[in-house]
Amino acid sequence: MPQEPFPLAPSLWAATAAAPPQTATLSGAIRTDVAIIGAGYAGLSTALHLAKQGIRAVVVEAREIGFGGSGRNGGQVIPGLKYDPDELMTMYGPERGRQIVDFAGGTADAVFDLIEQYKMDVPHVRRGWIQGAHTAAALDTAQKRAAQWARLGAPVKYLSRAETAALIGTDRYLGGWVDERAGTIQPLSYVRGLARAAIQEGATVYTDSPVARLSREGNTWTVHGANGYTIDADRVVMCTNAYGGGTLVPKLNTTIIDANTFQVATKPLPPEVRATIFPEGHVCSDTRNLLLYFRLDHTGRLLMGGRGPFREPRGVEDWKHLERVVAKMFPQAAGIGFDYRWCGRVAITRDYLPHLHQPEPGLLVDIGCQGRGVGLQTRMGQAMAAYVASGDVKALPVPITSIVPFPMYGLRRLYVNAVVTWYRLNDGGL
Repeated sequence: MPQEPFPLAPSLWAATAAAPPQTATLSGAIRTDVAIIGAGYAGLSTALHLAKQGIRAVVVEAREIGFGGSGRNGGQVIPGLKYDPDELMTMYGPERGRQIVDFAGGTADAVFDLIEQYKMDVPHVRRGWIQGAHTAAALDTAQKRAAQWARLGAPVKYLSRAETAALIGTDRYLGGWVDERAGTIQPLSYVRGLARAAIQEGATVYTDSPVARLSREGNTWTVHGANGYTIDADRVVMCTNAYGGGTLVPKLNTTIIDANTFQVATKPLPPEVRATIFPEGHVCSDTRNLLLYFRLDHTGRLLMGGRGPFREPRGVEDWKHLERVVAKMFPQAAGIGFDYRWCGRVAITRDYLPHLHQPEPGLLVDIGCQGRGVGLQTRMGQAMAAYVASGDVKALPVPITSIVPFPMYGLRRLYVNAVVTWYRLNDGGL
């Protein structure tokens, strides 16, 4: 008999988010210019920017707005990609490489500009992101990374060990660097704000409206709903990321590792403890292969995130490793206790880059956030809207590529667990 899923309490984000806009379940048959599957950051940003150009956009979501990664992530808004600027220039050449670097460098701006433009009810702080270096080799990488972004005019700075400790509140790192373009948001409030803005501009959003299949006749696509609805559209944009899509586009799910990332949130910190952790409002993730990411939220809680079991959680023990990390990194917060535990899936591609696919004319697929989805997918939505409106592939930050599965995809849990074990041995304990 299959095991019943562990009954999770609401996440911190679900407990503190602004209310969503009113939406309905789709029924019957409708016609639109562009049908968008998935009401997360990418789908809603695409709808918003299409609607601003007068293009009719309909978003269908299987569950509720932000049900997937957009409502479960750590709320860190970090510009850039997994590769440094010089690496991207080498990979893509000076012209295309610079386009990708400029795109990646502006992802945080895209988020904070929209929050301001639409006066979204989203708690946010923009004081910068610190990447803490846990080894001497990682410290050298941090120095080079900061230098590359500094040459491009980004507001970044290398940090000594003492500076890092003062800004984070722990002495566990040898140093690091800070990127002042970054910040934090309440992620579920933000995706709900995106939905509200898209609706305000003229897009339509339907929830509890799962898609069963897609079909095409000539130049017209039809989205077939599980409850019998249909949407006829000139174009379809798929933005399901780590939460579905494999049944709609053959082999799409085999192009990513949909790893689980786990988070805990403490009880509100006492003022005297709160003053010692991120005293200037920064956010942090580190240089470990199995990175830790942590911050304070708008309620004064300390959040700690990192990898957990690939499977769905079975009990509170699946978060104990993160609770132990909090006590070791921040002894001043030990014993305060934890109010929230939750998890969500991240879409990781083979090359750690976002992927765009066009398996058939009129069908555009966006997948792969690599753990930086807040800014990346917001700006990707802008780019996809520009491409859909103009047909100009130069509007896209990365080339459209073929769908290429992971080798031995059926064994992914085995080799992911082996890689995780290897990383743990080499990352150093906490």
